[in-house]
Amino acid sequence: MYRKDPMKGTLKFSIKPAASAQKVSLAGDFSSWKPLEMRKQKDGQFVAEVPARPGTYEYKFVVDGQWISDPDNNQRKPNRFGSENSVATA
Repeated sequence: MYRKDPMKGTLKFSIKPAASAQKVSLAGDFSSWKPLEMRKQKDGQFVAEVPARPGTYEYKFVVDGQWISDPDNNQRKPNRFGSENSVATA
């Protein structure tokens, strides 16, 4: 899931993977697809906030090495690897 914060000029991403997940990262065109480590919250969610100018961004979560689309966002775009990226709008 993502939320935009126009006052701060950021996008905040969150995901609540299976309880056994050890490492969760966020990757997207805003980071040149370099995975950014997400912070685990007490409720089991992982969160990350990235600066974002107005526009559209493609992203994926990396859960224990597996690249997955955002299960809470059905806005998707096909990628060159035969899967789909999630799409966020700032």
